Amino acid sequence: MAISPDLKAELLATIPNLRAFAFSLSSNADLADDLVQETLMKAWNKIDSYEEGTNLKAWLFTILRNTYFSQFRKSRREVQDTDGDYASRLTVQASQQGHLDVQDLLVALRELTDDQREALLLVAAEGFSYEEAAEIADCALGTIKSRVNRARARLAELMQIESVDDFSIDSIGMSVARAGRLP
Repeated sequence: MAISPDLKAELLATIPNLRAFAFSLSSNADLADDLVQETLMKAWNKIDSYEEGTNLKAWLFTILRNTYFSQFRKSRREVQDTDGDYASRLTVQASQQGHLDVQDLLVALRELTDDQREALLLVAAEGFSYEEAAEIADCALGTIKSRVNRARARLAELMQIESVDDFSIDSIGMSVARAGRLP
């Protein structure tokens, strides 16, 4: 649609009124300028829908008002995060590697002798003290400590683990590492 010179002139003449209205809504000169610019861009893109001879000023004020309230609603849902700190706290570590670590642990546990597996599970997985585990397994305290130590060493060997850093950093991997009290 070709825009008539009269419509262009009327559009330009409305800008000071739009700016004053935008400032009264936002109380911020920079935001008011941005609102007027956004309003004029929207109006220009939709000029085909404007019927010449109707109230251009009312049409533009409606666009400005709707733009302001849309931006206001949007800003209430947004969080200022200029340095990316908030976004970095929202990330979640992938759990695939931790799941694989658990699967490797279960396979390696099957390779332990029954008494080593029992001792390790009582102490590391179930959280019993050495004394309680010795009582449950009906053996001496030194025997249970020895079985747990040998089980941990064997697991580390089977899983080719030299330190806790060999596990993934997700919660599953770290819980496996802590439970096994790996080096």
